[in-house]
Parts: sequence; structure tokens; C-alpha cells
Amino acid sequence: MMDGAPFFLAHTKKETSYHHFIISSKMHKKLPFSLTVFFAVFCTIASGAYGRDSDGCLTCHQYPGLVRIEKGDRLKVLHIDEEKYAQSDHRSLACRQCHVQVNKVPHTDDTRVECNNKCHVSPKDKQMLETYDFKSLHSREQSYIRNSNDHSSCRVCHSLYPHHSNNLVRAFLNMHTGFMFCETCHINNKKFSELGYEWISSNNIEFVGEPFGSYFKPHPDQAQQGKNVISRIAVYQTSKGKKESLINTHDVSNAQLFLKVQDKMEASIRKKELDDFHKDVAKKEVSVACNGCHAAKGIMDFEKLGFDEKKADHLVNIDLKGLVDKYKTFFFPHLFPR
Repeated sequence: MMDGAPFFLAHTKKETSYHHFIISSKMHKKLPFSLTVFFAVFCTIASGAYGRDSDGCLTCHQYPGLVRIEKGDRLKVLHIDEEKYAQSDHRSLACRQCHVQVNKVPHTDDTRVECNNKCHVSPKDKQMLETYDFKSLHSREQSYIRNSNDHSSCRVCHSLYPHHSNNLVRAFLNMHTGFMFCETCHINNKKFSELGYEWISSNNIEFVGEPFGSYFKPHPDQAQQGKNVISRIAVYQTSKGKKESLINTHDVSNAQLFLKVQDKMEASIRKKELDDFHKDVAKKEVSVACNGCHAAKGIMDFEKLGFDEKKADHLVNIDLKGLVDKYKTFFFPHLFPR
């Protein structure tokens, strides 16, 4: 933890790694997104980042917990730890020297790795590649949450990484699993007044790779550190001077029963039950959800949550939000030879 503040979106293990991709909010508002990417990439190269990221891939892939669900509920982990990559055998290679088919966001096209394009061209290497497990290639550079026993009714039906329909941002949405509860984003703001947000402990977290998230507490004497304990942002409402948590744990037993009998229910009854489970939450468009928090007048006050002024400004003006708001597909500009 750095500067006594929570870290996740604010910075990675090396704070400068994230700041290489940051342009001032004033400049960002004046420049088109493609030029923003150009300056971000240029700053990355000029400042000597750990890995060779001339295409700015770590603008997205630097975040722990960047995960999407594939067929068979298999996790596709997309995080790359820049420092660990810089210590790997492939540290001298730019990402797209191997991922030669990737040329746009989202990567819905062919993303296979070609290792014998220029490098592994000997007969021995080609034979080795025939049986090589490419899924393990970046495994030492990745961190994510494998399981979280948070006793929420949401988790009875929904997976740990529940977002899958929007190809552009599903991994980014799933990344939020590591630092907030479902209701923090999905609570129906119109049904509740005087909403507040604070960090609470989340126990029994099973990590793969390095533990991440925040051990931050507003009061140092309440701080907890441990491999399986992090803090996540929870939502509450204040009623008659008392805080009331809006994290739903009271429907767990009913949800478990519903799962057992739902296939035998009539469609109308099943819908009624589902509507009751979701009566306090709202499904939101991605742009609405992003701007709900990452905006000057967002629902969260990042400084009150413990971020210093500089990190709070980054969270409000985070560049990735522009990719969600402005583009359905973004093609990488060919700025540098590979």
C-alpha cells in the first residue's frame, strides 16, 4: 500500500507504471482519443517503463482482476503485471510481435499467438510448440480472484465474474469484483435516499498470483492485512441517524431454494420471484454505470474514501472511460514499427 491510501485503480505496484498513461484532464478534454493514446504511448516509452509496450496494451491490461468468462465457465485472465513481464524470457518483445492478429479493441478477432513468425523457427522449436501449453505463458504475470465467499445473495445465482454480454467492457466490469460489492453499483438509487459509501472487510478471498485490492480503513487501528482479507466499497443508507447496509444477505436461503425448484415453476411465477429478488437493484447501461462513479459529480467522493487528491482526480478523469463512451471499436494506430 502506498501513501496510506487504497490502491487498485489508483495505481499498480509501481505507481509510476500507471502514471505513464495519464494525461492531464484539461489536455484530455481538448485532444481526440487517438492523440491521447499517442501521447500516452510516447510517455511510456520516454520514461522507461518496465515492459516494451509501444502499442499501449498495458493501458488496459495492467489491472489485476481483468477477467472474462469463456465457454464452459472457464476464466480468461487478461492481466499482465508489467514488472514481472520485464523479468520474463520475453521481456524484450513488444506484445504485438507475438499477438500479431490483434489490431483493435475489443479483441474479438483472431488473437492466437504466433511464436514461429520470427523467433522459434528451428525444427526443434517448431516441434516444441506443437505441444506447448500457451495458456500458461503469462500465468506467472497474472493476478485475479478465484473465489470469494462473501455470503451475498447475489452470489447464489450469479458467478464471481458476472458480466459477459458486452464484449468491449465485460473484463473491465468484472475487474470491479475486487474492490466493490454488487449493490454498490447496482442499487436502485431512485428507491433510496441519503446513500453513502465506505470500505468494509471482505473475508475468505482466494487469490491466484499476488493478493490485490485494498487493506485500507479510514481508521488505522481497524486496518487488516492478510492474504485472504481485503476491503471493498459497500453502499449504505442513513435512516433516522443510523447506517443501514444495503448489501443483501437476507435472501440467501430463499435464493438457494429458488435454484432448486425454478425449473418446475410456471414462467409467470418464476418471473415474479426473480422480480422480487431484484426489487432493490437496477440494471444499468455501461456508459451510465461508468459515469455514475468516474465523473466530477459522481456518486462517490473518492477523497472521502481515502484517495489523495491526485489519485481521486485520476479516478474521475480515467482515460479508459473515453473508450467506453465514444467507441464501439477502436483500431490501433500504427505509430511505431514493430
